[in-house]
Amino acid sequence: MSIRFISMRTSSWSWSRMLRERRYSSSHWEARARLEEARRHPMDPLAAGVWVTDPAFEHVLLVKHRVRGWVPPGSKVEPGEAPRAAAPRELLEETGLRSELLPEPAAVAVRSYRADWSPTLGLSYAAVAERDVPLAGEQNQPAAWFRLVGDWDSVFPEDRERIRAPSGSRPDGRLPLR
Repeated sequence: MSIRFISMRTSSWSWSRMLRERRYSSSHWEARARLEEARRHPMDPLAAGVWVTDPAFEHVLLVKHRVRGWVPPGSKVEPGEAPRAAAPRELLEETGLRSELLPEPAAVAVRSYRADWSPTLGLSYAAVAERDVPLAGEQNQPAAWFRLVGDWDSVFPEDRERIRAPSGSRPDGRLPLR
């Protein structure tokens, strides 16, 4: 499984910090080019997901995928559907949770899930939700809250740092959760 990623935080404080610290991946420009291509015309495959945290930025909501382990809710964008519409649909289907997304995608990833599949452009949106809301996920795919400072089993272990990164560089001056 080949994985390439670039954070696409839209706020200037995070983007400038990422560039200054050179935290972007070597595939940054490829991911950015694929995103621009997707804006011009439909692209396949295209995926959308949601990084849901609690208001204190201490927990993240994940679903147990049968192959990938614990991952953020999300999946393939349906034909004719916009990623921004697919993300909350997937969140509702996989967790039973309705939540407003933050205005812009939090991240963009280009992933090859299998050698015989085309690379998938995935947009990850962010949302904030209270942890006391009942969860009702899909059958055989439970949803659960995990501490951001903890670990969870996933075939994408690098996602932990990607999801944690925005909370570690918040403009409100609060301390990172590391």
